[in-house]
Amino acid sequence: MPEPLHLDISVEASRCIAEGVSREFRMQAARGKIPLEAGDLGAVLLYLSHDTDTEIAEAAIASIRGLSGNRLMSVLEAPETHPYLLEIFSRLHCNDTAIGEVIASHPSVAVETLEFLSLHGVTTATEFYGVLSSLDETPEGEQPPPEFEEEEADEEEFKSKYQLAQSMGVAEKIKMALTGDKEWRGILIKDSNKLVSGGVVKNPRITDSEIITIAKSAVQNDDIIRVICSNKEWVKNYNIRKALVENNKTPLPQALRFLATLSEKDLASLAKSKNISSVIATQARRLLLNKNKK
Repeated sequence: MPEPLHLDISVEASRCIAEGVSREFRMQAARGKIPLEAGDLGAVLLYLSHDTDTEIAEAAIASIRGLSGNRLMSVLEAPETHPYLLEIFSRLHCNDTAIGEVIASHPSVAVETLEFLSLHGVTTATEFYGVLSSLDETPEGEQPPPEFEEEEADEEEFKSKYQLAQSMGVAEKIKMALTGDKEWRGILIKDSNKLVSGGVVKNPRITDSEIITIAKSAVQNDDIIRVICSNKEWVKNYNIRKALVENNKTPLPQALRFLATLSEKDLASLAKSKNISSVIATQARRLLLNKNKK
């Protein structure tokens, strides 16, 4: 079972669980009455479900159980939603395959959750769990592949891999997305199946330069951009943050947050750009003006 209380939340959401906040305010948060983004709502309810105040904990648990419809879907689709909460929802809604499919497709879903959903007939979970399970198995008589530096493949090799990908099933593609080399990642990041393209950014061999390329591209799977935004290590890289700001598929709150970290030179360029959101361009001008006043 995933550890439930290591949560990444916004500054706004942290007010609901901060030390010293009034009991009344915490109770309101536990009842889902405080306006929060979907990812923050799930995190706050999960945190408060472990509160030492029994009434607050019970209220939060009731709120988790009571989530339904669009509100539930928003929490399930939020990239920040914790794997432990996904596990809880998989148990609460194990007979609803539509909800199960959404949970199984989440970038943070735990293997145990996929196994559970697979047993309850969720097709996506069955495919993904089967692939993940096979990654831990080394065929008899074979040695695990050694660590090595990736080499650039020639154009002919790339073409042959591309042709091979056309005949592969979803499960095979997911496995290759999770374990394949740079060329495989370059091919499968463009796959129309979200599990396949999403698997690429979970590949432990993926490099920052590839993430920059992905962040600059008009990638079809919007979830990939959200995963990149939520990865603390990747967003330490200035060029990744800049690429995310310039990508119109980056959620506006994250784009604005990264915008504030950019240099004056890049802010000046963005302030004049017609290829980005007008909101980003306007904010770039404001930030630049504030910097010049200092």
